[in-house]
Amino acid sequence: MRTPITRRTFLEGTGLAFATAGAAPLLGRDAIADDKPRAIVVACRDCHLGVTGANDCWAALKTIGADGVEAVIADDLSLPGLFPKGYTAADAGQEKLAADMKTAQRRITAFCMANRIEARPDFEVEWITKAAKAAKALAVPAIRIDVVSGKADRLAFLKLASETLKKAIAATEDTGVNLGIENHGGTTNDPEFLNTLFGMVGSKRLGLTLDTANFYWFGHPLSKLYEFYEAFAPRVFHTHCKNIKYPEAEREKKRAMGWEYGKYNCPVDEGDIDFARVVRILKAAGYANDLCVEDEALGKFPAAEQRTVLAREVKYLQGLL
Repeated sequence: MRTPITRRTFLEGTGLAFATAGAAPLLGRDAIADDKPRAIVVACRDCHLGVTGANDCWAALKTIGADGVEAVIADDLSLPGLFPKGYTAADAGQEKLAADMKTAQRRITAFCMANRIEARPDFEVEWITKAAKAAKALAVPAIRIDVVSGKADRLAFLKLASETLKKAIAATEDTGVNLGIENHGGTTNDPEFLNTLFGMVGSKRLGLTLDTANFYWFGHPLSKLYEFYEAFAPRVFHTHCKNIKYPEAEREKKRAMGWEYGKYNCPVDEGDIDFARVVRILKAAGYANDLCVEDEALGKFPAAEQRTVLAREVKYLQGLL
C-alpha cells in the first residue's frame, strides 16, 4: 500500500480547513437536492448479462428480473457491453437506443467511464462533457467516473483531479447529470481523500458511485463500513452492490488492501455486509437511483448456474426495497 496522507499533510498541502471527522456539514443531507423523487430500482452491470444466454441485453435484464443496467461507455460514446453490438449514445444512435429501452421497459441507470485523469486530463473533460450530454438526452441520471492515481505523489494528483473535475462540472452544468466517483483502488477507498476532493471541487453534482464492498476490500473493518455509508449517503448517485464473506476473526481487523479477495468474495446475499442496513441508510438520505448488482464472484459458479445466481441476487435486493 502507498504511504497514507496524514490529516496534517492534507491540510497543509491543500489549505482546506476541514478533516474527515468534521465533514458532516459537507456531507449533510442538504448537500444534494432532489426535487423529483424517484423509486430505487435494481440494476445489473452490463458485463454480466451475457451469462443469461438471451439474444439481447433487454431480454437478459428481463430474464434475471432487473429493471436497469449500468452501461460501459467508450471514448467514442459506443456502448460495447450492450448487445447485440452496435449500440451508441452518440447522436446518431440515441433514437434507436431510447426506442429499444421504451419497448423493453428497461432503462440505463448509469454510464460507466474508465477515466485516466493523470494521462489525459483535457481529453477526460471533453469525454465527460459528451457523455453527460448523451446522458441527458437518454434520461440517464448519473455517470460513474474513475479517479485513481498510479503515482506516489498523491497531493499532486489531488490537485490535478480537482482541477480536472471542476472543468468537467462547469462544462456539464446545463445537463444536470451527476458524476459519481467510485470508491475504487488505492486512492478513493480513502474517505479522507474523497472528502478533501469533494471540498476542493465544491459541487453538489459531484458525488459517489458507492461500491459497497470496495471499502471492505481496501482493508477497513466491517463496522466502519456503515459509518462511511452514512457519511457519504447524501452524495451517492449510483451503487455497485457486491459482497465479501471473510472469516469471523478477520472482519473487524485492519487488513492489507485486497487481502484474500478472490477467495472470499461472494454473491450479494451471502456475505458479511448487511444490505438491509445499507438500503435503510440510502433511503434515509433520500437516495433514488439504483442498486446495481456487480458480482465479481460469479465466475466461481458453473456457467449453467450463473444466470440463476444473478436472478437470486436481483430478487434479494428487490425484497429489501
